[in-house]
Amino acid sequence: MLTGHEEPWAEWQRALTGPRLQHGWILAGRRGIGKRHFALAAARALVAEDGSAQPAGDHPDILLLQPLPNNADEEKKRDEGKPYQTKRNIAVDQVRQMQGRLTTRPTLGARRAIIIDAADDLEPASANALLKSLEEPPVGTYFLLIAHRLGRLLPTIRSRCRTLQFPTLSAQQMDGILQVEAPQADAAAREAAIESSGGSPGMALDFVELDLGPIHQLMREIALHGDRDFSRRGRLAEAIGARPDRRRQLAAIDLARAVAVSRLRDTPPSARRVLADGHAQLVQLGVQAPTHNYDPGLLVMEIGGLLARMAPPREAAHG
Repeated sequence: MLTGHEEPWAEWQRALTGPRLQHGWILAGRRGIGKRHFALAAARALVAEDGSAQPAGDHPDILLLQPLPNNADEEKKRDEGKPYQTKRNIAVDQVRQMQGRLTTRPTLGARRAIIIDAADDLEPASANALLKSLEEPPVGTYFLLIAHRLGRLLPTIRSRCRTLQFPTLSAQQMDGILQVEAPQADAAAREAAIESSGGSPGMALDFVELDLGPIHQLMREIALHGDRDFSRRGRLAEAIGARPDRRRQLAAIDLARAVAVSRLRDTPPSARRVLADGHAQLVQLGVQAPTHNYDPGLLVMEIGGLLARMAPPREAAHG
């Protein structure tokens, strides 16, 4: 579970046994890198009397705050083709409810852990409410904030927390994880997943689970050979699906970004300008997609168009 994160885990263990444990921690790294698994293990070690990472059962002194799912009204809007909210951030009422629980002592021991998922997407009111708890934390209460984009956290929150950075994993580490977690994947599928995930095991597992190999191959063809007659983009739209779920849509954007990075690596510096612009736009799509209601067909055409412009000039003409 902690493969590749031995250094942050050792730092956490040293802090647990040290003279004064910081009350606020930020777990920072790219999506799917394993921060949530780490946070759960760290919380268990924090509240367990013997310091182990695996106390039995659900612990009453570990509280997880995460964005609420879309409600029935939002799902109805989606089904009717109307604008809808694709992702909910942690609401201020959730933070205040959590703060209400902090007025009592921990249930079993002397410590309580609060895990806040997607802390970098907190609504402003939620972030300000959380800041109050970080400024005056109750005795025995410790906060673990999971953040994919560290720069989106309030500077005042960052200043009151200690940050653990989670590096991307090596290809060898990733292959070991995939062999255990996705034994159905053959060597070719694992290789494609590793190449496309940028060192994120969560993204690699999504790749295998969602069977994204054909999509990845089409994207590589577009980036290498262009798409003058739009036929490859048509096949790409068909492979992704007319109404892909959110995971598949986000994974497709991640795949396109990985293909762009591969093209950048294989292109001389003097010819990288167009590729760099396309990569930057794909990165922006990845940032916006979780909270924007994109039309799936238009999104695929946007991705395909950006990749087509990355093809060599003789191929990319009219792409």
